[in-house]
Amino acid sequence: MREVGRYLGVATNNVAEWTALIEGLAAAKELGVARLAVRLDSELVVRQLSGQYRVKHDNLRPLYARAKALLSEFDDVDVRHVPRSENKLADALVNRILDER
Repeated sequence: MREVGRYLGVATNNVAEWTALIEGLAAAKELGVARLAVRLDSELVVRQLSGQYRVKHDNLRPLYARAKALLSEFDDVDVRHVPRSENKLADALVNRILDER
């Protein structure tokens, strides 16, 4: 397992979710991962990725496009929503990064 994260400054939670996804996908690609299970506690991002919801905000469209491009580079990807209570590692990483600021 590899952890990636960085401080974004002032950003919306949606920008943070999309950026985290992109950074995770890029890290998986660097590691040579071909089959990937993505678990997100953002139901909105999961639904936007699946096409159930549109990405309406202009500032999120480039992030969406980058994530979709990265996802297409994997042989197999399973993207699912998980409740925040089941995503404690991600929350711990975010809190550690914020505490370092």
